[in-house]
Amino acid sequence: MALSAKNKEATKPKAIIFDWDNTLVDSWVVIHDALNATLDDWGMEKWTIEETKSRVAHSMRDSFPLLFGDDWERAGKVFYDHFEKTHLDRLTPLPNAEYVLGELFEMGIHMAIVSNKTGRLLRLEVEHLGWNKIFKNVVGSLDAVNDKPAPDPVILALQGSGIETGSHVWFVGDAVIDMQCAKNSGCFGVLVDKNQPKIAEFGDFMPDFHTNELSGLPNLAKTL
Repeated sequence: MALSAKNKEATKPKAIIFDWDNTLVDSWVVIHDALNATLDDWGMEKWTIEETKSRVAHSMRDSFPLLFGDDWERAGKVFYDHFEKTHLDRLTPLPNAEYVLGELFEMGIHMAIVSNKTGRLLRLEVEHLGWNKIFKNVVGSLDAVNDKPAPDPVILALQGSGIETGSHVWFVGDAVIDMQCAKNSGCFGVLVDKNQPKIAEFGDFMPDFHTNELSGLPNLAKTL
């Protein structure tokens, strides 16, 4: 793990907000299959799994109008009809995710989720894995006035904690949009990715901290 010298120093976290997909769980195959089924229903060219991973980041209400135009709400319903058939059965925690959450929970850190997955489905997945006791707040798309990368869902994720945004709030995610949300809300952005972040990709939203492995978070939080 390595800190970027240009970014703010790590502060012991009072709260950690996690992204969901590809940060704590692997649900890309389900998302990919449901998206391609929807594209196929509209007579559009299907995406590769690599395209899905690189292009799916924003919430449906922000992204589907660009894909489906005025028909985006009907396309969204079709997508979720496909998605809900299998998403719980195929939901898989990423390696070390359960260990990391357990360690941080024992430290008494306020933990929450902010995702651009629809809130209702997000909470079903959290409950399915038995993690609903770990996370104080689970915030998905449509739960706040605006979705990630706006700061609104972060404020909602801290509700009831007495904690205000700042460098003592870590936002942990795997994508540029997570680092954008961290910066927009004044939090400490932690990128979890096996690849080194590049300025060409992240621009003004370079992470404050980068780690190749999620498993390093508890030790970092303990030693600060």
